[in-house]
Amino acid sequence: MKYYLIVGEASGELHASRLMAALKRKDPEAQFRFIGGDLMQAVGGERVRHYKEMAYMGFVPVLLHLRVIFSNMAMVKRDIVAWQPDVVILVDYAGFNLDIAHFLRRKTHIPAFYYISPKIWAWKEWRIKNIRQDVDEMFCILPFEVDFYEKKHHYPVHYVGNPTADEVREFTKGYKESFAEFAHRWQLDADRPVIALLAGSRKQEIKDNLPAMVKAAAPLSEKYQLVLACAPSVEKEYYDAVLQRCEGSEDIRRVDNDTYPLLSHSTAALVTSGTATLETALFGVPQVVCYKTPVPHIIRFCFNHIIQCDYISLVNLIADEEVVPELLADRFSVKNIRQCLGDILPGGADRERQLSRYKEVWKRLGNEVAPENAANMMLKILNDKKKA
Repeated sequence: MKYYLIVGEASGELHASRLMAALKRKDPEAQFRFIGGDLMQAVGGERVRHYKEMAYMGFVPVLLHLRVIFSNMAMVKRDIVAWQPDVVILVDYAGFNLDIAHFLRRKTHIPAFYYISPKIWAWKEWRIKNIRQDVDEMFCILPFEVDFYEKKHHYPVHYVGNPTADEVREFTKGYKESFAEFAHRWQLDADRPVIALLAGSRKQEIKDNLPAMVKAAAPLSEKYQLVLACAPSVEKEYYDAVLQRCEGSEDIRRVDNDTYPLLSHSTAALVTSGTATLETALFGVPQVVCYKTPVPHIIRFCFNHIIQCDYISLVNLIADEEVVPELLADRFSVKNIRQCLGDILPGGADRERQLSRYKEVWKRLGNEVAPENAANMMLKILNDKKKA
């Protein structure tokens, strides 16, 4: 079969590449065409455009690049029609992908499968109307999304398991490097435990969050070493520029594109909200979630009265309780970060509670292998459709 996939950022590309590999194993005739990155290219098929050329995040960047965005959208629509795939698989990236799904419904007979639901349960819940109308099948990776779609909105979905949980399980089975070996590889101090700093994968997140993280943790640098996880999508020079403005940054060490090994050897972590919060929990590392926002008091009002969920971190959303502290908006401060960090270090008041509640997160995610399940379900649906 012919599969056309569209992703908009690095985390989506990782999950899409694993789905492609699973489809390839189950469908020897699989052909792929995609908007994606290097991981997808390694699986095979033809890349139409790199996702980095397509994705613009935030109101101002989107506004400044509207002409390019509309041009890209028109190009993708023409390309899909010309190639005539058996299915278009949309991965997260709601603003772009829901428009593609609407186009497919109106102008073609090509089904739209959505792998990794857009986060409409947090905001823009009105988009359920578009999803119900335009998306043929939804494949969810978060267990609470099933209740959101099926019980609240009467829209049937498939829960396939969580790919992040798959990836952590797979990594831990094969990772044998000792802390001494890891420290030697990155020129760290093998005699001091690690506090990991995961400041996000986007430049704006790093600029906003890293200075406060560093300042909050710096007084602990005699006993602990502070190690920054550098994202592969961000240049070394950008980290240099941000750290130069950080109070206490002279004690910061870095690892590049090696987050899982870093978490394997960390005692605690300061984490910007996102998939990294779930990864940190699954590695059993107590954490503080830090997320600076503009106009913090307005954001707090929106969070209390407009946003449709109680938490921002995947850990708390999955557990449906505040397992980890979320220092968002008006709660984001060096003082609060420092206090919460002290609480999760060995002997701290909150450390054991977090570690205990992480077990519930694992339990709720289950043991399903997400890309394998999704590939099986997709192939069955497509084959049944062909027979009909």
